[in-house]
Amino acid sequence: MPHRLTAALLALLLMAGCTATPLPRATPMPPTSETRTTPPLVIGHRGASALRPEHTLEAYRKAIEDGADLIEPDLVSTHDGVLVARHENEISGTTDVASRPEFAVRRTTRTIDGERVTGWFTEDFTLAELKTLRARERLPDLRSKAWDDRFEIPTLAEILDLAATESAARGRVIGLAPELKHPTHFASLGLAMENKLLDALNAHPHTRTAPVMIQSFETANLRTLRERIPRGSNLTLLQLYGDPNEKPYDTVAAGKPRTYASLATPEALREVATYADAIGPHYLALAARNSADGTPRSALVEAAHAAGLQVIVYTFRPENHFLPGDYRGTGGPAARHDAGSIRQIRDAIALGIDGFFTDDPAVGRRAVDGD
Repeated sequence: MPHRLTAALLALLLMAGCTATPLPRATPMPPTSETRTTPPLVIGHRGASALRPEHTLEAYRKAIEDGADLIEPDLVSTHDGVLVARHENEISGTTDVASRPEFAVRRTTRTIDGERVTGWFTEDFTLAELKTLRARERLPDLRSKAWDDRFEIPTLAEILDLAATESAARGRVIGLAPELKHPTHFASLGLAMENKLLDALNAHPHTRTAPVMIQSFETANLRTLRERIPRGSNLTLLQLYGDPNEKPYDTVAAGKPRTYASLATPEALREVATYADAIGPHYLALAARNSADGTPRSALVEAAHAAGLQVIVYTFRPENHFLPGDYRGTGGPAARHDAGSIRQIRDAIALGIDGFFTDDPAVGRRAVDGD
């Protein structure tokens, strides 16, 4: 998921939600904060990534231990077509690949979603080669490096097995929220991931029944997945939203660019609801405001719910560096302020969100269940 979002999103989404005529719902309206009968989902963002190197089995295991309802593996492909968990296909920031002389010649520059990127890419490595690498902390200035160089890059199959094992051991069902990264790019290489993901989910006993929320910042692959995933199954689809001026790359590649802002109007949300079950905006996009009686409200949440879509928000992090000013505590950017993060999450829950991603599921669990 992206790490930036311009302030323009606040105005764009608020305006979009307030000025358009309400539309009929495509599917039953999800619960609001007043009518919800189940608590919002706590999703371990890349695992417990505030505490362990992201996208490792240990990060996912820690997230489950700390109460996550779902764990999130971002998926990319190896050269031999195996799905593995990395936030990006360029892996110099999350592994020790740059220090491995045997792979020095693999460093290259590629165009990914229209941007030039230099580094080492998963599509240039076989699974066997990637398994020789070790994971490192992506944010070493903010988080501990004590776990660096201990853990492998996990495959999707290994993550499914972990969720099944932990579910059985803990007596509760652990779901998954896999995100397909750069799908247009990988499809152009002959390494499309959608069918491989569905085949893996359908083949594994755990994910035949456990909740699975498939995410993408692109739109075309979600539309295609909808054709294979019936409504009402344990598999749901989440349309992610980036910066309002950014464009899903599949729309750019198709010659019909469309901004995320244009996908956030009530009419557009009605369209999104024809193929997705939920939207995934940045928390700033909630643009909280008080109604006349002082009740906190979000135009985006209300418009999404009116279209029959759930709202799953990203990403809550406990360090001062990531907390908006009103939620920060004492200390520098790397200092944690759990109380501020809990308050931030609870303020979002009060707006009616249906779930959220957090780098520290223990904090998210406390926000939902109470201290």
